[in-house]
Amino acid sequence: MTARVRRPGRGRSAALRTGIPLVTMLLTAVACGEPAAHAHTVQPARAVADPGPGALATTCADRVYSGMTQAQRIGQLFMGGVSAAAPSATDLRTLRDNHVGSVMLTGRSSAGTKATRKVVDGFRGQADTVSGRRVGLMVATDQEGGQVQVLSGPGFSTIPAALTQGSWSTSTLRTRAAGWAAQLKSAGLDLNLAPVADTVPASLGTRNAPIGRYHREFGHTPDIVASHSGAFSAGFKQAHVMTTLKHFPGLGRVIGNTDTTANVVDSVTTTSSSYLEPFRSGIKSGAPFVMMSSATYSKIDAHHIAAFSPTVIRKLLRTQLGFKGVVISDDLGQAVAVRSFTPGQRAVNFLSAGGNMILTVKASTVPAMTQAVSARMKTDAAFRADVADSVHRILAAKSAAGLLSCG
Repeated sequence: MTARVRRPGRGRSAALRTGIPLVTMLLTAVACGEPAAHAHTVQPARAVADPGPGALATTCADRVYSGMTQAQRIGQLFMGGVSAAAPSATDLRTLRDNHVGSVMLTGRSSAGTKATRKVVDGFRGQADTVSGRRVGLMVATDQEGGQVQVLSGPGFSTIPAALTQGSWSTSTLRTRAAGWAAQLKSAGLDLNLAPVADTVPASLGTRNAPIGRYHREFGHTPDIVASHSGAFSAGFKQAHVMTTLKHFPGLGRVIGNTDTTANVVDSVTTTSSSYLEPFRSGIKSGAPFVMMSSATYSKIDAHHIAAFSPTVIRKLLRTQLGFKGVVISDDLGQAVAVRSFTPGQRAVNFLSAGGNMILTVKASTVPAMTQAVSARMKTDAAFRADVADSVHRILAAKSAAGLLSCG
């Protein structure tokens, strides 16, 4: 996410400082250049083919996929946001009814690890079943540190901002990251939507609204960001919590924040930029997830935001950098950068461009998105293949995380 931060000078309501309402409501509910000018569905040329799903999915993942209905497969493509402090029964029902396969805890909760675990156990109760076996929900959050730390309270450390983490030795960071990951694991989470692999040059600093303003970068050179985002990821891997490199191909050299601003453009980054090094390094180390930026990169593809660009996803990320894992979007639910597109267009555009998992922090957008995906599948064979590939990648990630059971 580009700006789910604790803004200086802003207080939080009492409801956001406790996780107890979440537990109560959840248990009850379980019982129950020119991006703005192109507000249409992208029709990408699939010049670069992705590896077939058979090369990506485990035997268990293949078996689960074959037993799924189309609605269940489509649901696996989505990660829906629910408040970490006070989720609405309506949002929980929407995710359940649309077979949504992954959940993101959003906002802020200071309830601690034990209360959060009860929350997560409640989510898991509404996961789909295939052939009598539950397909586990993937549960994620933003736990970067500094102003971007969703979960706090008893059992959770107060994590410093990435810029502070970047001043430590990599061995120290790896050790501390393993501890933070163990806390998330004890709270029942599978995936951290971190680390930030964006490099903010010192000359831009806090004028960079999405990253630099909140000290979310590990440093001001690609080498420092690569080494420390790698150490952060290695620590989490040690504790068996997956991580996400974000925001590809980098938000460090823009001014505007895509969560709050349309037409954010990076006019500097190229396909051979040194600022890609943290992503390249993380991918070589086996990063399971990469999150796409919603900015436009005029020297790579001036006509689409990165999340809707086959050039950025298929050619640069998949082919040039060799990424084999899950490509997840930044928020497509309420970010201003995508507001000129309907929710359905956002989902279809992302998948058509080569993306795999659609993140929306606004659960109410999920029905329109799933309906649009289903409608496109009826008329577009290439799109159906994209969906199949994406579901296989997601199920393979779930299998690796121990979220599938084939007996």
